[in-house]
Amino acid sequence: MPEKKAAGRPEPGNTDRELVLTRTFSAPRTLVFAAWTDPKRVAQWWGPHGFTAPVCEVDARPGGAIRIHMRGPDGTVYPMTGTYREVAAPERLVFTSAALDKAGKPLFEVLTTVTFAEQGGKTTLTVRARIVTSTAEAAPYLQGMEAGWTQTLERLETHLAKARPSAMP
Repeated sequence: MPEKKAAGRPEPGNTDRELVLTRTFSAPRTLVFAAWTDPKRVAQWWGPHGFTAPVCEVDARPGGAIRIHMRGPDGTVYPMTGTYREVAAPERLVFTSAALDKAGKPLFEVLTTVTFAEQGGKTTLTVRARIVTSTAEAAPYLQGMEAGWTQTLERLETHLAKARPSAMP
């Protein structure tokens, strides 16, 4: 079980809030970084429990796009799109993301910074998700943001436990 720390809970309409989650995984940093930058790997763990990612496009380079559509257990699709601002392998990722409404308009935008620190063959991952903009319709999404990220990182842990370093790109 990874070590867990959480701080902050975004509130609807409050654009200066930041969610910070830290996990330590029993996996080398290169493997954890690959899990975040290889679209085939990302599709296997992205989203809360019970969700799938039928659309998962990851172009992990500055200016590259990230586009993920999560499908919930009830079949509802939650599209997200964004852009990588910084990719410093295997130490840091910075990207914007926006959850889209049914018309394809952003409900809210988040600036996410992910850092990867290795010590003793383990990787400490820190996710900082700062709300940049939000609409009133974003309230349910923002209320579930901490739980969603927590479950997503639990799925990442399961993915990493199954992955073998020899299978890394």
